[in-house]
Amino acid sequence: MSSHNLKYDFNAIEKKWQQRWQDDKIFQVEVDRKQPKFYLLEMFPYPSGRIHMGHVRNYSIGDVIARHKRMKGFNVMHPIGWDAFGLPAENAAIKNNSHPARWTYENIDYMKSQLRKMGFSYDWKREMATCDPEYYRWEQLFFVQLYKKGLVYQKVTTVNWCESCGTVLANEQVIDGCCWRCDQQIIPREMNGWFFKITDYAEELLNQCDSLVGWPDKVLTMQRNWIGKSVGAEVDFPIKGGDETLKIFTTRPDTIFGATFMSIAPEHPQVLKLAGVSGREKEVSEFVERTRLARQQQNSEDEPEKEGVFTGGYAINPYTGDELPIYAANFVLMEYGTGAVMAVPAHDQRDFEFARKYNIPVKVVIQPKGEELDSAGMTEAHEGPGILVNSADFNGMNSQEAKKAITEHGNAGGFAQSRTTYRLRDWGISRQRYWGAPIPMIHCPECGVQPVNEEDLPVRLPTDVSFAESGKSPLCDLESFYKTTCPKCGGEAHRETDTMDTFVESSWYYARYCCPGDTREALQKEAVDYWLPVDQYIGGVEHAILHLLYARFFAKILRDLGYLTIDEPFTNLLTQGMVIKDGTKMSKSKGNVVDPDDLVRQYGADTVRLFSLFAAPPERDLEWSDKGVEGAHRFLNRIYRFVMENREILLETRGKAAGSLAGADRDLHRKTHQSIRKVSRDFESLHFNTAISAIMELMNSLSAAAGESSKTNIASTVMKEAVEAIIQLLSPMAPHFCEELWEIIGHKSQLSRSQWPVFDQEAAREDEITLVVQVNGKLRSRMTVALGENEETLKKMALADQNVGKFIADKDIRKIIVVKNKLINIVV
Repeated sequence: MSSHNLKYDFNAIEKKWQQRWQDDKIFQVEVDRKQPKFYLLEMFPYPSGRIHMGHVRNYSIGDVIARHKRMKGFNVMHPIGWDAFGLPAENAAIKNNSHPARWTYENIDYMKSQLRKMGFSYDWKREMATCDPEYYRWEQLFFVQLYKKGLVYQKVTTVNWCESCGTVLANEQVIDGCCWRCDQQIIPREMNGWFFKITDYAEELLNQCDSLVGWPDKVLTMQRNWIGKSVGAEVDFPIKGGDETLKIFTTRPDTIFGATFMSIAPEHPQVLKLAGVSGREKEVSEFVERTRLARQQQNSEDEPEKEGVFTGGYAINPYTGDELPIYAANFVLMEYGTGAVMAVPAHDQRDFEFARKYNIPVKVVIQPKGEELDSAGMTEAHEGPGILVNSADFNGMNSQEAKKAITEHGNAGGFAQSRTTYRLRDWGISRQRYWGAPIPMIHCPECGVQPVNEEDLPVRLPTDVSFAESGKSPLCDLESFYKTTCPKCGGEAHRETDTMDTFVESSWYYARYCCPGDTREALQKEAVDYWLPVDQYIGGVEHAILHLLYARFFAKILRDLGYLTIDEPFTNLLTQGMVIKDGTKMSKSKGNVVDPDDLVRQYGADTVRLFSLFAAPPERDLEWSDKGVEGAHRFLNRIYRFVMENREILLETRGKAAGSLAGADRDLHRKTHQSIRKVSRDFESLHFNTAISAIMELMNSLSAAAGESSKTNIASTVMKEAVEAIIQLLSPMAPHFCEELWEIIGHKSQLSRSQWPVFDQEAAREDEITLVVQVNGKLRSRMTVALGENEETLKKMALADQNVGKFIADKDIRKIIVVKNKLINIVV
């Protein structure tokens, strides 16, 4: 056989099979109730211009799962699309004096060609881009329907403004005081904006975290913390010298008799009022401004030094009549609770530190069991439960019953009530930029705000626009867009010029994939009922709060609008690790990016896929290694050479490996079935790295067996069985390569259409023997072990044996003697 035929020409092989899959439409699927479905989805990409190794890893993981499930008999939907709206397109348009749509679609074309070269098994007919009016028209319809249900509203609020991006950010998009996209400091600004009432679903979003058993615990913990449920009491503290009250929320009403001061957020509306009355306006306003600037610069994980300023005002504790000084404090946040807190230094560490710093009294009202706290000698707060003291009629109660009794007492007096609060705030979706879905609302001077009529949707984003350097949206100045008529009275009106947060598009795209070409309805009932929920979702952990919380919210609102029947969109979630090079995440700014195109040219897509799957388990960070890529390439070459060298035997061989096999035949037959069992189990647990290791082991056994017998004595049926197993087991990872070898060894139908191999339990069983276990020469136990098991494993098994344990406990083991296939003697 010529050396030419032994060469693995990955370039020709990959082009051939990509074209054949495309021509045969092998990955296109339809609803088929006779087949079990499997919906596999990776978070869709933003069309930034090029795919990077993070994409390659994410999509390779997904593709392996999709191909494996297809071979297991599932009707697999594996779609792809483009999260196409967003600031980078607009910023690029300003920089290059072009249009965001042009930049976006050029990038989509290039990235699509990159993805095709990787051989991912996408159903390309389901491809969609969220900037297409045929996509966002349905989003606008949902908006109008939600508005009519009272789940969308407009209000003036203090928003997070990014000067660099020229737009508002949701709370979730502010990371450590900075914009999540450009990393610039955000500033607070008063603006009118549109909001989704996600808080109406807070309890359901929280409770159903418990049903998401296929999600990583860390993601669920982040979601629970973000929703932030607190159960307690809301209490009104009258402000001395006026008619107003300071409303506080506390989870510890049992400590209310120990309150010695009040702390309120620097931006609380009462702060400057109180300071004005008391003549402390200058000192207080300087503190407020200082705190505002410090918060913008601080990292969310940093605990700032506790600071405050006395406002000059006092609040009356409605339970005791005590006058409590009111402090503006830098650790109280307006967006949590009511922005005002009763401070109980004896039983809250933060309050304790503040009180000690500003010489405020500390009053003990909870005594821990068996102890007696003295406020003067306390070095830290006692935050645990205990028995009430110094609490009037509630003395002697335990904390838990006192919480209820004290709240009921306040309720009867008209100044307190039970309350459940959430950290979660309504989702502000207004963005003052152009490249997004227009908000379908109209402002009429006569009728007020009106939704666009459903039959007039979509409100199309105009294309005849030019961009200012400042980044200001051109929609505000484009008369042809904003001048319109009121859908109610027909008079002159002004169209909303804000666009929707791009997270809205990615909150429901998984549902639209079920029926992307439908121009008559948003979501086809038959299709969404069959395909949803997504069985396996894959993406980065950085989306744990934002995208995943919003997607869960949208599943619930679309259910309540009658479009869906599911409660949760994603049954299983895999958060893959990052790709690391030189000890840090790959990024352009760090100059450590590896271009997938270069790798594909040098080694082929299958090698790149194989390396990205072998180098680390999916959920762990992958450390880049040039040697690792070369190793993956060598492994594929090794298999290719073996198949080509033995091609004639493999082509001529018919029938299965069966009958009474012996020696090398029996060992290889056993190893083949053990490998099928191991790889199948690893696939189910998504441990692709160990699955590849098992395939490598089988290849080693095959080479050794063939080599030992000089390719004459080993049964050809046993060899072919092992070769076919290697090809099939490896095919989800290296699909082009395996399709080619499958054809080379004589198969007429495509490997992608073949069934996943099934192991024979009997064939996989090791020959077993019974070993005697002695302690100091006396029989103490017997063990059933695999014939030829290695000595170290046998020693560990003997020491772990329960019967043996009784005779070696607390004794020094001097040595362990192993007589092969007969006995083990432990000498103590």
